[in-house]
Amino acid sequence: MGTCCIYPVVMSLAPVKQPPAADRVYTHVKQGVLDRRYEGGTLLTEGELAEAVGVSRTPVREALLRLEAEGLIRLYPKKGALVLPVSAQEIADVVETRLLVEEHAVRKAVPAPPGLIERLEGLLARQREQAAAGDFAAASVTDRCFHAEIVRSGGNEILSRLYDQLRDRQLRMGVAVMQSHPDRVAKTLAEHQEILDALRSGDPEAAAGVVNRHVGWVSHLARGEVR
Repeated sequence: MGTCCIYPVVMSLAPVKQPPAADRVYTHVKQGVLDRRYEGGTLLTEGELAEAVGVSRTPVREALLRLEAEGLIRLYPKKGALVLPVSAQEIADVVETRLLVEEHAVRKAVPAPPGLIERLEGLLARQREQAAAGDFAAASVTDRCFHAEIVRSGGNEILSRLYDQLRDRQLRMGVAVMQSHPDRVAKTLAEHQEILDALRSGDPEAAAGVVNRHVGWVSHLARGEVR
């Protein structure tokens, strides 16, 4: 008991070490792009970002180079950085890759172990709370975790890493879809429940069918064929 009482005091005296300046700028801009505070087409200047984060322009340049390499922005010398919009082709490519990975993964997840079912139930409950509160950015993160949990359950590290590479693009698209189609949120939650029910019942084809319909809807949205 004595140690527990003293520990917080000792910790509070320790200096808080901030991440390097370039990392802080990188996190600030990337989060802004992913949660759409910085919309596609927005021009960001080094001076504005330096002021917003409280750093000099040198680490801003370093951070922007990293973000350009990730395909989130495009640098224009002496002008700034343009936030790249999500293109229809990018959406189609991400959906195609997701379907290949997720349909395979959900079939492989059957019979689903109790631990997987429990984790998915918890994520679905959290996503319902976030959606009800209107926190679409957080709901998109949880949405992504729900699907990633199924992919990881297959035990294929190469597929898991491939899927993780889609993370940022998925989050950005998820927030955009939820904000522009708030009626879709309830359907997303219902389809997650269907996936969970199919895994519970041990029906791999039913689970793959729901995944196909659930993930494929985004490509119909990109082509203007919303249904």
